[in-house]
Amino acid sequence: MRIPKAAHTAQPWRIHEFTRDFRIEDVWSFRAPDAGPDDFPVMVKALKTAYDIRKEPVAVRFLFAVRWKLGALLGWDTPQEGLGGRVASLCDRLPPDLARTANDAVPCTDPFSEVYQLDNEAARELGNKTVHTIMHVGWVRTDDGAYELRMAALVKPNGRFGRLYMAGVLPFRYLIVYPALTRQWERAWLDHGRPHRRVGGAAHPE
Repeated sequence: MRIPKAAHTAQPWRIHEFTRDFRIEDVWSFRAPDAGPDDFPVMVKALKTAYDIRKEPVAVRFLFAVRWKLGALLGWDTPQEGLGGRVASLCDRLPPDLARTANDAVPCTDPFSEVYQLDNEAARELGNKTVHTIMHVGWVRTDDGAYELRMAALVKPNGRFGRLYMAGVLPFRYLIVYPALTRQWERAWLDHGRPHRRVGGAAHPE
């Protein structure tokens, strides 16, 4: 579910220290039934375990196929345009102790690179000719005492071209990509996470 941007800025995340020149594109929440305060690493591992672009809905696969094809034809995704080239990695801004936490992160086959991972928040990044994107996820206790995942997309478009690109893809993200992502991530928790499934009012390990 899409939620106000203030839901991200109100949290005491470390990410705020390093992304003052990024803007918040949007913020989303994802349900995690029966989750506890220490289950953020479980959720992150579940998301990475479940990731498989081949299992995405046809519309999502088509959009990403078109995007990567355009990127290849127009040179959007070359090493020169990516992290360490045109785009300076967010890792360069981190203190050494925080940067080292990325070494322990569970690997994933998606295009994002690890920035850091703590017990209650993590950041990953993607850079190309269009935009430098930070995907930040964090663990939040809700008003009813449950826990949920929050995801914020922080972006720094590459000039006017990048701003036009972001505006052009916005309808597809809201109508197709994010609804599919919500289903995928909430399903990942149920299939690969959820260490404290409740049966008959009591919590039981899977």
